[in-house]
Amino acid sequence: MTTTPAAPHMSVGAMPEGVTLPLPQQNLSVEQEREVRKQELAAAFRLFARFGFSEGVAGHITARDPENPSAFWVNPFGMSFSQIRVSDLILVDHDGTLLEGKRPVNNAAFCIHSEVHRARPDVVAAAHTHSLHGKAFSSLGVPLEPITQDSCAFFEDHGIYSDYRGVVNDTEEGRRIGVALGEGKAVVLQNHGLLTVGASVAEAAWYFITMERSCQAQLLAMAAGKPKLIDAETAKTVRAQISGALPGWFQFRPLWDQITAEQPDLFD
Repeated sequence: MTTTPAAPHMSVGAMPEGVTLPLPQQNLSVEQEREVRKQELAAAFRLFARFGFSEGVAGHITARDPENPSAFWVNPFGMSFSQIRVSDLILVDHDGTLLEGKRPVNNAAFCIHSEVHRARPDVVAAAHTHSLHGKAFSSLGVPLEPITQDSCAFFEDHGIYSDYRGVVNDTEEGRRIGVALGEGKAVVLQNHGLLTVGASVAEAAWYFITMERSCQAQLLAMAAGKPKLIDAETAKTVRAQISGALPGWFQFRPLWDQITAEQPDLFD
């Protein structure tokens, strides 16, 4: 990890000369970049388990391989998020061929993520689980509203996929999900759950965590009354202040520090 002065769009107070913030490592070799992505992937699964995002065998996070962009690392089918280590991750290509690993891949993970990665070459990682508030909110078929500072990160930057047809078993549905995602950072899969993407595993995981909590906040606010919206211009300004590849990565750091200190076996 390198440390340099704070980057634009990260809200920090005035810092004395020489004080820096941690930033992603730069100029890594292919092998080093692969290891970073796999470590963040294992850490994200442990965090998702802690937040209660697991639901049986459902859910997956993928990370594009830096050497083979048409392949991605993903969790083995049927393995608990809470036990996933770097060495457990498997590598699958866009055709569903298992390239590395000895455990099976979740077919739904392949069908959804292969098409998302194919549609968005800029995306390194994608996250999807059946989290409680995400799937409850998805049943409404509406977008997240700018009712809090945190939800502004998704203002006019997420889509809705409204054509639920059961468990995803074909890449055509994955393609349609990719279309609904568009150029955004997330998509609400109606009657299903949430999916987020990012230029790093950390970014995709952070946006899933904060989107799930934003869904919870909107459900609570709607149950209590009619939420007052932040005006569009302010919402766009806040989105620029708190979201993006670097802010997304940075906001994941406290969680990374916590889980890696408490569960170092994830690096095995």
